[in-house]
Amino acid sequence: MIFIVNNHGQYNHRIYRTLRYLNIPAKMIPNNIPVDVLLEHEPTGIIIGGGPSLEEAGNSIEYITKIRVPILGICLGHQLMALAFNGSVGSAEAEEYAQIEIEILDEDDIFKGLGPYMSVWASHKDEVKVLPEDFKVLARSSICEIEAMKHVKRPLYGVQFHPEVYHTPEGPRIFENFYKVCEGVE
Repeated sequence: MIFIVNNHGQYNHRIYRTLRYLNIPAKMIPNNIPVDVLLEHEPTGIIIGGGPSLEEAGNSIEYITKIRVPILGICLGHQLMALAFNGSVGSAEAEEYAQIEIEILDEDDIFKGLGPYMSVWASHKDEVKVLPEDFKVLARSSICEIEAMKHVKRPLYGVQFHPEVYHTPEGPRIFENFYKVCEGVE
């Protein structure tokens, strides 16, 4: 079961609906569940959803640093992942809420079969400004240098854009690829 951490973002319900549509077992959970209680449910993976602010992210950073399962951070979740590993987040130079094209620099696990370019729904008010140590950039765009990233050793992924919305046509494939990582399928 993949747990979707609800950080009060407008698209979190769409993450859940997309996973259900793909027949991926999923459950939406509030972001204030203690780590030990969450671990009792033995998640195979975690998606840290978007939200309005870092201050309303509950225990999300603890989930990222203390739980050893594959984790996908989306928008705010991506930014929280950067902060958890000493990266930095700041206001975007070009605030953008629109469909943009990203350049996939490394198809890695979550972008497998999707490169070299992909149309996505951008949500850029804040963004990762400094890549955290032990992470590599997977994708960039003309408005953001770190559209997607991955930890070099652990299965931790972050994307600035929203794969769960209609305006990211290939977004479901990102979730399918993430599920394969969670299931240990190559």
